[in-house]
Amino acid sequence: KMNLPILFEDNVFLAINKPPGIVVNRAESVKGETVQDWAEDKLTINKLTINKLTHDDFSSRAGIVHRIDKETSGILLIAKTPESFVELQRQFKERIIKKTYLAIVHGELKPEEGEVRAPVGRLPWNRERFGIVPGGKESVTKYKCLKYQISSLLAGKAGITKEKFTLVELHPETGRTHQIRVHMKYINHPILGDYLYAGRKTSRDDRMWAPRVMLHAQKLVCMHPITGTPIEIVAPIPDDMNSIII
Repeated sequence: KMNLPILFEDNVFLAINKPPGIVVNRAESVKGETVQDWAEDKLTINKLTINKLTHDDFSSRAGIVHRIDKETSGILLIAKTPESFVELQRQFKERIIKKTYLAIVHGELKPEEGEVRAPVGRLPWNRERFGIVPGGKESVTKYKCLKYQISSLLAGKAGITKEKFTLVELHPETGRTHQIRVHMKYINHPILGDYLYAGRKTSRDDRMWAPRVMLHAQKLVCMHPITGTPIEIVAPIPDDMNSIII
């Protein structure tokens, strides 16, 4: 059985630190165990008792309130009761929940602080990918550079000569699918290892030494679904990312 690190837990909800490479939601196309399978076991939601007629979101999603991409690591909230599920979803929708991500991006990102504001939507010619499209949903990502570095240690391995990278802290003010990845590509600083958005050659070179999209959901602040008290949850940076942040 899969063992997921729990960062916070009480009687109405919990937060896990999702490892990279694990899919959140079950689907026909997904092989292997998902967070949803784990949550059903943990919450003892009997798959057979899920009432298909009521479309009970809480049961059918095993309490999982939001998503993060397969290769992204970090915080994922799981509600234990239908009431807390509805309340936490409301907080996401109304942007009460504040999220902080860490990413390693290509190049030297300047200025050191800024925001990207550009509409994100599905690309008409490739439904798996998103991009900046007219008529897309308004999307805002604030960022702050934490560290500039040259990964010369790895440069030889990937045949890159002294490429510069930036460790950046990101605050998505909206929560569109692939928003951070698309916004970083849009300003020409794609995320290291991003096979969808960094470009074919770049991501192929990246993958020689970076095993995944280097994006981590590091911090989340929400209001407790029952008491309304602010709760801050922090997810330790995974080893695969830490080893690159020299």
